[in-house]
Amino acid sequence: HVQLVESGGGSVQAGGSLRLSCAASGYTYRGYCMGWFRQAPGKERERVATIATAGRSTYYAASVRGRFTISQDNAKNAVYLQMDSLKIEDTAMYYCAADSLWVVGSCQSGANFRYWGQGTQVTVS
Repeated sequence: HVQLVESGGGSVQAGGSLRLSCAASGYTYRGYCMGWFRQAPGKERERVATIATAGRSTYYAASVRGRFTISQDNAKNAVYLQMDSLKIEDTAMYYCAADSLWVVGSCQSGANFRYWGQGTQVTVS
């Protein structure tokens, strides 16, 4: 049974930083694509950043490139999202997602993730 548990959300002033964590369990960590998506009220879900756990290739939405950094810890089966220079428009519920590259197809653009966390709220004011 695959489980993703996020933590690290909260409230911060514009220009501040937050670090989100996603702890994964119940599947083979390598050969997976993991990432972060977000959804603000009244808006569609948006891809934020993804990482291929085997090769560690990373991909970012244009809106966060240069401000956010996705990373992984293989020993802990965890993925992190360091968010710096936060803007009001970054306010959203952030979700961790994971699935095998076989299912997702492309870690850069695929959206067909079967496994999702419960979400963690990020509020920037």
